[in-house]
Amino acid sequence: MYLSRLALTDYRNFQSLELELPQGALFIVGDNAQGKSNLLEATYLLSIAKSYRTNTERELVRQGILNENMGPPPIPQTLISGDAETREGRLRIIVGLRAIAGETDRLLVKKLVRVNSVPTTGSGLMGRFNAVLFTADDIELVYGSPSVRRRFMDILISQVDRSYLRALQRYQHVVTQRNHLLRFIRDHRSSNQELDFWDAELVKEGTSISTRREEVVGHLTPLATRSYADLTNSQENFSLSYQPTVASSALAKAVEDHRDREIGAGMTLIGPHRDDLAIEVADMRAGIFASRGQARTIALALRLAEAVFLKDMRGEEPVLLLDDVLSEMDTERRHHVLREAGKYQQALVTTAEPALIQDSPIQPSAVLTIRRGIVTGL
Repeated sequence: MYLSRLALTDYRNFQSLELELPQGALFIVGDNAQGKSNLLEATYLLSIAKSYRTNTERELVRQGILNENMGPPPIPQTLISGDAETREGRLRIIVGLRAIAGETDRLLVKKLVRVNSVPTTGSGLMGRFNAVLFTADDIELVYGSPSVRRRFMDILISQVDRSYLRALQRYQHVVTQRNHLLRFIRDHRSSNQELDFWDAELVKEGTSISTRREEVVGHLTPLATRSYADLTNSQENFSLSYQPTVASSALAKAVEDHRDREIGAGMTLIGPHRDDLAIEVADMRAGIFASRGQARTIALALRLAEAVFLKDMRGEEPVLLLDDVLSEMDTERRHHVLREAGKYQQALVTTAEPALIQDSPIQPSAVLTIRRGIVTGL
């Protein structure tokens, strides 16, 4: 699997861009704030239909475009388009962001997704084109809150299992509705009996999610362990374990036992939305005891394991995206990462330091230079 074409219109700092991309390792070189990360963000957006850098889609619209197009009709549109070459054929993916007027005359952004000219949703796009992204911010997989690690698990599983994605969406809806009802009961505006339906739904969807997460973490653990050992040349014990707030087999009983406490809190206190992925090195919790160097290596091992997992499950390699991660590595580790990238049908690697790729152990298929949103080299 690889991306043969990427086209951007009024996206971030790109007014208009179209690139024909070869297979192999592509090095993208440029100073900071020139658009390197924007290119990788756009590529990853074609995979999961969301930005990994912001929850506000207005930020993806090129700065100034909304004001430039305020004359009637105010319909500026940002387009991210790409051709993904898969074993089942070409997928032409288009994600559009259209500005529309809100109730208070504030422009809102509506997202439109098409695959091979057929309208779909962000959920419908998930899993069609697989990519794995590693950034410097991935250190939060180690030091960050459990929500960061849950998101890691959820995106990974959703790319290979649509039933999991549907269960996750239903579960999120159940938790929202149940929390609303818990607050009503606390304020004496509803009765306890109304919780029965939502409790049953919580147990059904929550059990499905927890069971699948545990299965996938079991598959992922040896892959991450091997990646960590290769990156460190050490025999340190490395382990992953799924840590649910309550075992899936005991969720129904736990929901019943926690009812009074949850009514008092006005929120759902147990379930997959509170679970975690425990990471240990040398039998110690990495989030507490790992150095920053160890944490970066752990995060990279997780991403490399994610790529292998997707390859095993889908039968073809994902596109590997490495965003400015070489600068904090020693030469040996940097070369190892580049050799791993060279094994994939396509890998996009960005750097602000050209010297870091001059002694690359792999031959790139192209070296692109980016300056102020202008890409040269192809």
